[in-house]
Amino acid sequence: MKVAPPKPFTFEGGKRAVLLLHGFTGNSADVRMLGRFLEKKGYTCHAPHYKGHGVPPEELVHTGPEDWWQDVINGYQFLKNKGHDEIAVAGLSLGGVFSLKLGYTVPIKAIIPMCAPMFIKSEEVMYQGILEYAREYKRYEGKPTEQIEEEMKEFQKSPMKTLKALQQLIADVRENVDMVYAPTFVVQARHDNMINTESANIIYNNIESTEKEIKWYEESGHVITLDKEREQLHEDVYAFLEKLNWHE
Repeated sequence: MKVAPPKPFTFEGGKRAVLLLHGFTGNSADVRMLGRFLEKKGYTCHAPHYKGHGVPPEELVHTGPEDWWQDVINGYQFLKNKGHDEIAVAGLSLGGVFSLKLGYTVPIKAIIPMCAPMFIKSEEVMYQGILEYAREYKRYEGKPTEQIEEEMKEFQKSPMKTLKALQQLIADVRENVDMVYAPTFVVQARHDNMINTESANIIYNNIESTEKEIKWYEESGHVITLDKEREQLHEDVYAFLEKLNWHE
């Protein structure tokens, strides 16, 4: 049985808008439950897909952070074009890095980076993550094991220029977080094995926002939006957004 991959989504909830950004090798399913929750609370939520994501992994290796950043900007512009003047952004992992970059690039109402890395993991660790993602995707497509192993051998021959560029992106954003002035809620899972959790403190301590909060979720892992404290996360994100001084 062929399973339909997740697609970008727009949930029309009201005048206030939130751009939701998924992680590296992730897709809109990462932030869908959060989007549905906020929609019920009166927020319009839009989650784009980055190029090469939510599609066969062979397409991922031909894309890079510049492509993905363009998708983020397009997502922001999409909400602007729908008449939303005030846009908050919440992003998971790489999406959190992009949310901070948006914060010093375009007018943003508020920023919610969730488990966003400020340190670079070794390329080897990142590469293993991509291989794991590729294998999972092929299983998800329902391919037999032998075919998966054959395709994986081919996949490993692809050059991974993406990883160097990704490291550079994270380093650049870390250099510039002191240009973030928008209200910010830093979310970090205590059991995050994907990134160095000190990243959360770096973000919190270096942004220039006068309104800023940080919260550690003691029971959660890296994909905090899908983990056991997700309902608490939903409530906390909503409470943070409600404290903002929205114009309408």
